[in-house]
Amino acid sequence: MIDDQCAPIEALIVAVPETAGSALYGMLDVLAATGNLWQQLVGDEPPRQLIRPRIVSDRRKAFLCGNGIPVRPDCFVGDDPRSAIIILPELWLGPDEDISGRYDAITEWVRHRYKDGASIYSACSGSIMLAETGLLDGRAATSHWGFERAFRTRYPQVEFKPEPALQFADPAGRIVTAGGTTSWHDLAIHIVARHCSPGEAARIAKVYLLKTHDEGQLPYAALVREAPHADGMVRECEARLKRDFREPCAVSKSVAQSPLPERTLKRRFKAATGLSIIDYVQNLRIEEAKHLLETTDQPVDGIGAQVGYDNLSFFRQLFRRRCGLSPARYRRLFRSG
Repeated sequence: MIDDQCAPIEALIVAVPETAGSALYGMLDVLAATGNLWQQLVGDEPPRQLIRPRIVSDRRKAFLCGNGIPVRPDCFVGDDPRSAIIILPELWLGPDEDISGRYDAITEWVRHRYKDGASIYSACSGSIMLAETGLLDGRAATSHWGFERAFRTRYPQVEFKPEPALQFADPAGRIVTAGGTTSWHDLAIHIVARHCSPGEAARIAKVYLLKTHDEGQLPYAALVREAPHADGMVRECEARLKRDFREPCAVSKSVAQSPLPERTLKRRFKAATGLSIIDYVQNLRIEEAKHLLETTDQPVDGIGAQVGYDNLSFFRQLFRRRCGLSPARYRRLFRSG
């Protein structure tokens, strides 16, 4: 917590050409306004700056980040700038893009600053850069749900959690990762609460209309995503399952229609897609149920039966496990019109 007589807490936000400008400048604005914007609007106490956010990069000169947004760094990592807070915001990366070795100067600096006592925070795909530092090895972390496969394949030593909006990697809370795109809102509120006060975090949330994502990320995740692979037999099985997933015996039917032995097909399916055949079918069914909840007024039990579940209790339990919400709450959150 900050003392009333102390200088502002230093916060350095990392920027590179792949950085999303909205997350970079949104975080900078919110942190810079902490301690003064609410006070100016309400007039209940003198305004003062509690956090001094600045942009740090591995280049000294101005450059363009995502969508051609200009960035003028305040600090250069080669000068080893110090701060209590280091933030790695969202990066514009493809889900299969590998940045290994691309920003060694930044990752080395982050490791050094953490060893010296700084708290490290990442938002969305910024956790990819954080994973490059090795600080997440053997620890739990989250990111945008679209990067789950990237973590499973390139950073298997990281315990990836697709569910939470915020994930604490260590008991002391010195490494925190935030989930999908606008979960930087959750991260900003957390940073202000931890380093300033919960009351100031509530004020800044009210000023900026920031909402914490208490429901987590699962309601927003697409359960069915194409996994690139070259196994033609598995592709044929996927096509059959997409056609027949509503049928009660979709799995056994697809296995029976394959020229491969059952054990071989199941092994190759898991290796190619990262999912078992039954998990793949369940994802297809729940994704269809989500669509029906969003676009129709059909009762929940009717939707469960329509996507292939006679046991409606099991359908509700599975839906909650896959989406993090009950079907009824999901409908309230996403119903269109």
